[in-house]
Amino acid sequence: MLISKVSDQIKKSKYISRDLSWLRFNYRVLDQARDANKSLFDRLKFLAITSSNLDEFFMIRVGSLYNYLDYGKERTDYSGLRELPFRKKLLDYAHRFVNDQYLTFNNELKPLFPKSGFDILKVNELTEIEQKKVDSYFKNTIYPMLTPMVFDNYHGFPLLMNQLLTFGVVTRTTDEGKPQDRVTFVQIPQNLARFYEINRKDKIIFVPIEEIVRWKIKKLFRNVDIVSVNLFRITRNGDFTLEESDDLEADFVQEIKSKLKTRKKGRVVRLEVERNPSQFMMKILKERWTIDNANVFTINSMLDLRGLWQIVNHRHYKNKCFKQPASVLPLSLPSDGVDMFEYLKEHDVLLHHPYNSMEPVVNLLERAAEDPSVLGIKQTIYRLADQSRVTAALLKAAENGKHVSVLFEVKARFDEERNLREGERLEKAGCFVIYGISKYKTHTKMMMIIRKEGEKVTRYVHIGSGNYNEATARLYTDVSLLTTNEIYAHDVSEFFNVITGHSRPNEYKYLMTSPKNMRSQLIDLIRIEARNAKKGLKSGIVIKINSLEDREVIDELYKASKAGVTIKLIVRGICCLRPGREDLSENISVKSIVGEYLEHARLYYFHNNGDPKVYGGSADMMVRSFDRRIEALFLIANAELKREAITILYYNLLDNQNSYIMREDGTYIKRRAGANEEVIDIHKLFYNKAYVVEDVELV
Repeated sequence: MLISKVSDQIKKSKYISRDLSWLRFNYRVLDQARDANKSLFDRLKFLAITSSNLDEFFMIRVGSLYNYLDYGKERTDYSGLRELPFRKKLLDYAHRFVNDQYLTFNNELKPLFPKSGFDILKVNELTEIEQKKVDSYFKNTIYPMLTPMVFDNYHGFPLLMNQLLTFGVVTRTTDEGKPQDRVTFVQIPQNLARFYEINRKDKIIFVPIEEIVRWKIKKLFRNVDIVSVNLFRITRNGDFTLEESDDLEADFVQEIKSKLKTRKKGRVVRLEVERNPSQFMMKILKERWTIDNANVFTINSMLDLRGLWQIVNHRHYKNKCFKQPASVLPLSLPSDGVDMFEYLKEHDVLLHHPYNSMEPVVNLLERAAEDPSVLGIKQTIYRLADQSRVTAALLKAAENGKHVSVLFEVKARFDEERNLREGERLEKAGCFVIYGISKYKTHTKMMMIIRKEGEKVTRYVHIGSGNYNEATARLYTDVSLLTTNEIYAHDVSEFFNVITGHSRPNEYKYLMTSPKNMRSQLIDLIRIEARNAKKGLKSGIVIKINSLEDREVIDELYKASKAGVTIKLIVRGICCLRPGREDLSENISVKSIVGEYLEHARLYYFHNNGDPKVYGGSADMMVRSFDRRIEALFLIANAELKREAITILYYNLLDNQNSYIMREDGTYIKRRAGANEEVIDIHKLFYNKAYVVEDVELV
């Protein structure tokens, strides 16, 4: 009865739960691991991605929920559920996902291992000679790094680290004639390879490190009776970027922050454990971490599927994974041999990654670092590649006496240490470095090169949706613009003055920015379409983003739909809008594209009665993007580049190989090409340079 009541409440809400929507997105990623048309190694890659995704989900989203639960604050989810019933619904759904994740691994992928040239085996499945090699590896490498930590009346509970494989070993001694059980924890260091590799003639054997430790666990417990050996893994609350937590009151943020200072590590929100664990140990862990069965995930296989990356990235299997085609030139760039400083004086260039390489941007920056005519470089940085050429170019520019100012976002989740380290390197070289802007996260991506050319100074601007990361630029789809147009240059100069100094410009001509006015400007554009529809004029909206969660924008889209505006949304991940509901969103359709590349581009199209306005940039339609981040969207003013952007949207809408259609209840179905329908796979099509369609109609 209670389950039925909860389901009815969710169905009645005109919004979809952000967290339940995210779990459905991870199902779409899992779908890639189930795709028999992909190579086994690509399927393992996507399975490992679902595991990484789920780790972050528990650390951040479930962690955020526990910020409310632990501190007694009320929270009503978009689904209409309060904290406790929502926790149950969310964790029930997470259990279902993990079950499907391991069904895929155990039933669909593991049987393919032997025929694919490898296998994952336990130590007792090895030959005697192989076991001797493993024994030597344990003695020389693993054993010296293991530290047993007992918990009993004389030893406090040890600090167990987040997401490390841990053995809970229950031992029994007899004290004064009475049996005494206690538990000792052995954590496997994270800097050891997940698998020990053995080369056989016909295949490679991967032996999980935890199975080696289990095999030799008695070496750590001499002359002690071992009752049980239990492998587990914990996930702790990692939601410490409280400024980005949705709908938190400012005083509550400060309250939690003050309490977090007293915590060494976040509270445990998930416990993964292998089958049939010791009930003695489980009772201790549950009581210690204030968790119950809903937080406990029993795993019938290898814990932590992220370890599969060692197999996917193995040198022997590189040629068995998806091979990325060679990049093509941007449509707006005639050849790769042009002088970009000269070319950009007369032409704007739209880049569509990864189909277009990031080289024009990096090369321009590297050349600017050496060019004696370049006076200065300004840049925002959110995420960087390892051995970053971007950092190297900025260092070289500073060494050559140029003014270099860089805004490093130190709150870029999981890249905080890297950004601090790189920022310090630049500071030492003489760059002007700013580490973020107070309570806002700087998520916008822009760069400006200031160059003296005769009697005038030209500003070369790059602005886009993607990070200055050469590695992810090959894996993420993004759009960006290179230009010397004075309007962009003026707007970007003003924007840099805002984020590095103390300036409040009245308005920008080609930029929309947050936290100032992006939401209101987008709402104004939506309302224009609604007014045009009411007047009987042509109208329409097409938006491609990562996430749609902002309630104010969703409500305006609902109003526009009722006014007769055709609205087509391409939302990769979270979508809190409910499409196709009678008398609410009948004119709204939503699709998600999940495939070989991570869809990361943001494009906004408004019909504007035949004179379309098209924007690209870094911002999604989320509360955090509008209120808690420094973001920018840029108008694509050039007619040819606008046509390119519209064509990108056109084919995104037509794609029938990587697309999922969202239904009114929040579920998704795979879009399949019909019997007489042309197959359109955008992850292949955009490598064809001649893809632009003239006079395309989106709505």
